[in-house]
Amino acid sequence: MIQRIASLSLGLLLVSPASPADAPPAAATRVSLEQIMANPDWIGNAPERAYWSDDGRTVYYWQKRDGSPLRELYGVDVASDAVTKVADGDLGAVSAPGGAFNHARTFKVFVRDANVFVRNLTTGNLRQLTRDTTPKSRAMFMADGTHVQWHEGNNIYIYDLNSGFLALAADVRLEDDPAKAAGPQNYLQAEQLRLFDFLNRQKTNKEALRQQQASQAAADSTRVPAPWYLGDQLTIARSSLSPNGRWLVLVTEPRDHQKGAPGMMPSYITGSGYADILKRHTYVGLNPPAPQAVQVLDLKTHSAFPLDSAQLPGITIDPLVALRKSAVEWDMKHGISRKLAEDSVKAPAIRPVTVMNLEWSDDGSNLGVEYRAMDNKDRWIATVDFAKKSLLTQSRLTDPAWINWTFNQFGWLPDNRTLWYLSEASGYSQLYLKSLTDRQPRQLTRGAFEVSDPILTRDGRYFYVVANVTAPGTYEIYRVDTASSKLQAVTSLGGLNGPQQSSLEKDYKGYALSPDESSLLLYHSSSLRPPEVYVVAARPDGAAKQLTHTVAGAFTAIDWVAPQIVQLPSTHVREPIYARLYLPQNYDPAKSWPAVVFIHGAGYLQDAHGGWSYYFHELRFHTFLAQHGYLVLDMDYRGSAGYGRAWRTAIYRQMGHPEVQDIEDGVHWLEQNWHADPKRLGVYGGSYGGFMTYMMMFRRPELFAAGAALRPVGDWADYNDEYTSDILNRPNLDPEAYYISSPINYAGQLKHRLLIMQGMEDGNVFFIDTVHMVQKLIELRNPDFEVMFYPTERHDFKDPAAWLDEYRRIWRLFNTYVSPPSSRNANSG
Repeated sequence: MIQRIASLSLGLLLVSPASPADAPPAAATRVSLEQIMANPDWIGNAPERAYWSDDGRTVYYWQKRDGSPLRELYGVDVASDAVTKVADGDLGAVSAPGGAFNHARTFKVFVRDANVFVRNLTTGNLRQLTRDTTPKSRAMFMADGTHVQWHEGNNIYIYDLNSGFLALAADVRLEDDPAKAAGPQNYLQAEQLRLFDFLNRQKTNKEALRQQQASQAAADSTRVPAPWYLGDQLTIARSSLSPNGRWLVLVTEPRDHQKGAPGMMPSYITGSGYADILKRHTYVGLNPPAPQAVQVLDLKTHSAFPLDSAQLPGITIDPLVALRKSAVEWDMKHGISRKLAEDSVKAPAIRPVTVMNLEWSDDGSNLGVEYRAMDNKDRWIATVDFAKKSLLTQSRLTDPAWINWTFNQFGWLPDNRTLWYLSEASGYSQLYLKSLTDRQPRQLTRGAFEVSDPILTRDGRYFYVVANVTAPGTYEIYRVDTASSKLQAVTSLGGLNGPQQSSLEKDYKGYALSPDESSLLLYHSSSLRPPEVYVVAARPDGAAKQLTHTVAGAFTAIDWVAPQIVQLPSTHVREPIYARLYLPQNYDPAKSWPAVVFIHGAGYLQDAHGGWSYYFHELRFHTFLAQHGYLVLDMDYRGSAGYGRAWRTAIYRQMGHPEVQDIEDGVHWLEQNWHADPKRLGVYGGSYGGFMTYMMMFRRPELFAAGAALRPVGDWADYNDEYTSDILNRPNLDPEAYYISSPINYAGQLKHRLLIMQGMEDGNVFFIDTVHMVQKLIELRNPDFEVMFYPTERHDFKDPAAWLDEYRRIWRLFNTYVSPPSSRNANSG
């Protein structure tokens, strides 16, 4: 049995074995759960990790085989559209993804299979620089174009392309300098030195020999430079060598930092028959990241200096003073002594920081360091004055809620003196320039829209950015003139345009300028069509050409219900709430209709857009519901991405409160405008959507007749630090925020039917969260819930059988408690 993968412009048919058990039934007028929850290979496997060939004539992409996790490489000739599958034996001959070019763009260095290669782009000759099994990364040319550097762990090696000579940039040792012997440590040791001149002569001779060897090594360039001793109290988190080879920057952490006990997760389905205990993330507040510091090593003079984060503006001002006070009061009310309470929230004299990014100018003369306060309230971009050994702050972004996880990219213009960066300072992510000689930055883009994913041309004249200028749910590519700030649309395809949304590799995510910068490679999708690879002329209103055609006919043959992007009025804020609305094809305003609200996950995610949704299983399920007479609403509640800083941070210290208000507004809008029956309403969602399903069922217990909470968070104290501490601070500082934001504290208000489902190997939201909620509901003696668990599933389900079982149960829940057949009559849908 064979299954079609892609129909290409040359009529080439690609085939591969399909799994009979996972093959969907033939498309029918009505879709079935068995069909829409089958192995998604039947949709057609979308192109992954697309990238340009070195000459720009071919675009390569990976594609998953049907019925297999294996990927295969394909190449598309940009001029002729001819598609060729690259044989495994030919992988080494084609252009490699990622890598870096010299300034003349005549050579490219890249890492493949843990080794470093250089390709001559004029002759095509390939030169292998290493051949071993040690992993390597970040290969790049030095500023002189004749040397290449790469990383092996935190060690950096430099290779001379002319001589073939390989050298370690610096021998950094995490131990004390043996030459700096400590003095006597006790009375007995001191007595030996006082009594015996032999020991003193031995010590003097040893020091003289060390000094002679150091002097000889310094005068002889063929010798290995002297080691650098950082002591045994540090670990190295990151290293970076300047392009000119003079400066080595090390990001360090305290060796004794306590990471906290990891969460323990049993795995029950194992080859041994015994349960395995897996270690996963620790809980919020118990594993804050280690504070970081930066050391600069001058490889020319063999001297070093630290970058003093105390020079960052505002670093000594505690933004959590009021919370520390209220936390002590909260703790004392709950039986904790004042001393213990005050000790747990004691403020540091200097706020600890982590280092987000290090960026060198092309010539290595300037370094940008991006710091983030560990209390999540500040981000600084600073440059280094190497002569004065100090930091110069170029940008400070302060947010009383939290600094966004995204929109933190920065870099340098080709002049080596001007920084570019993204910032939410205006309330929306915008692009800025900051010259080292100017006091103030220059804002390149401005407006009530989000700018992301900047690509700078080599001459520094233009940026290409992704932005939702015309509508929050439409992302096009724009060109920004760095001199005039003029913003011009490059694409007008609608939907989503830009990087691959779930890119597996940061170095090649399917969004890049061609080698000659005349074209732009990108992914485009619409609400009913998965992402495909396009090439667009890199100019305003550039012509677009689709290169891949991977969607299967079995999918396109189905009349899927296309969601409408609608704006709902809010009763709490001035801005509208954007949503996807799915309607039955036979919708009649004279009738009342059952309705389901789907709540997207992640919290900070956008689903009311014109592109292919991350929730493609749910998109198909919504067609199924619409075909059975349901209205479906999918809202970008407050906290969602795409609508600016104020919308994002509305949930600060109160998760599950603004969102409840928005969803309640959405339900009433459905009732008033689309004749949704108030007695026939259901709700469901996964992850953050599962958390919100809890909150709707507990905090608005009369609103929905039934709800399905999938992989839900029940208590935010059980979640990780990186995400939760941004929005709710940490539990010791803000216990009240955790209390009011955790559904388990409202479980006693449940009145209608609740279905809870989760994978037992979920390493994101631990299964113990569901165990705790179930125990709470049992203790409350509430019979209105049921639970289903999946022994081998993680946060994102993989097994089609598990997907099918899950959605059969959701459908049974709605068909039983929301709109049972007995509730329907001539006046209802």
